[in-house]
Amino acid sequence: MGFIIAGVIIALIVIWAITTYNSLVKLRNKCENAWSQVSVVLKRRADLIPNLVETVKGYAKHESETLEKVMAARNAFTNAATPEDMMASSGEITRALGRLFAVAEAYPDLKANQNFTSLQNDLRDTENKIQYARQFYNDAVNAFKNKCEMFPSNIIANMGGFKPMPFFEVEEADKEVPKVQF
Repeated sequence: MGFIIAGVIIALIVIWAITTYNSLVKLRNKCENAWSQVSVVLKRRADLIPNLVETVKGYAKHESETLEKVMAARNAFTNAATPEDMMASSGEITRALGRLFAVAEAYPDLKANQNFTSLQNDLRDTENKIQYARQFYNDAVNAFKNKCEMFPSNIIANMGGFKPMPFFEVEEADKEVPKVQF
């Protein structure tokens, strides 16, 4: 009778370990998929930037420094090799685009240009998608991190080499309230 009880206990432990391991794999894959979605919309934004810059160039020729910063931020994003690098360069793109749109306010003809307004709307829609994708990614990372750190699943996570992924966080520079001067 003792062997049967011991066998059942061992079987339950093995089943629990397998189930926990599989749930960790599932959560890790969900994080990777969510990051892939973030990456896709960040890439879409990066692809829209050259057209936007070319449109602005025609109207704001003496704003070359702002345009160069936007393109440098875009290039940093396209050359980013890791999710962390992509997150950092994404923040720089956001700041550079903010400066670009502030410059555009000084040019009424540019603001009235249909191509510019269309690109601006596309970027606004893309920014909304980026926010949603970031939130979904962070939710997936949070669930995975909880599973990796909470007892008793942390035992399997440590044995399986599961490491939580980084959250997509707002940089300190992006938390500052923009200063608008007229």
